[in-house]
Amino acid sequence: MLGLDDLCHDGPMIGESLLAGRAELLKFLGREIAALGGGRRLIAIDGADGSGKTTFAEELASSVRGRPVVTIHLDDFLNLQEVRHRRGQTSPEGFWLDTYDYAAFQDNVLTPLRRSGDGKYRPAVTDARQNQRLELPLREAPEESLVLVEGMFLHRDELRGQWDYSIFLDVPFTETARRMSVRDGGNPDPEHPSMRRYVGGQRLYFEAAEPWTRATRVVDNTQPDEPRLLPGGEASKRRR
Repeated sequence: MLGLDDLCHDGPMIGESLLAGRAELLKFLGREIAALGGGRRLIAIDGADGSGKTTFAEELASSVRGRPVVTIHLDDFLNLQEVRHRRGQTSPEGFWLDTYDYAAFQDNVLTPLRRSGDGKYRPAVTDARQNQRLELPLREAPEESLVLVEGMFLHRDELRGQWDYSIFLDVPFTETARRMSVRDGGNPDPEHPSMRRYVGGQRLYFEAAEPWTRATRVVDNTQPDEPRLLPGGEASKRRR
């Protein structure tokens, strides 16, 4: 059985040369996380806004065989607008520091879904569209669940020790901004003033955490049909 030390980003890229295309990479990662060991396991899928986290998490969940999967979206743990925007609506610091309610995320997901937890969790605490809190009934995750958490900032210091395995989707801001413009109608130039909050906040995260150095696996998801694993050395040298 594989241990986390065997899977670190500076360790052997098991089967890397045999991977061809998205389906093969997802199968490879699915086998890795399924082999983590017994009990519930917490897996992070991190990346900038527009890096493809939600789709990647959905497809990774479908690739897992032999274990139940629970998927959590960190965007369901947003702070309310008055907290998210208290430093100003264009503040990069506000985006980096105030976007998520980490206390609620800890209490409702991380603590109950770790191996020593009772498995009773809430998948969301915020309705962002209505800007209001939710009081959802508890759900219970099976004992052998793989818990996939997709969201931004998942390798920040406060969360660093929480994960049994983690993936960082590495996509340059020129591409994530283009995707966001298609999705949300924003400006496709990451240096445009309207993107200051989002790109600037993520650059603060990159400076503070260097998530590509903390992730178990780094995946270049610039071309979604042909993602590829990046060795730690190559990931550290990439321009973002």
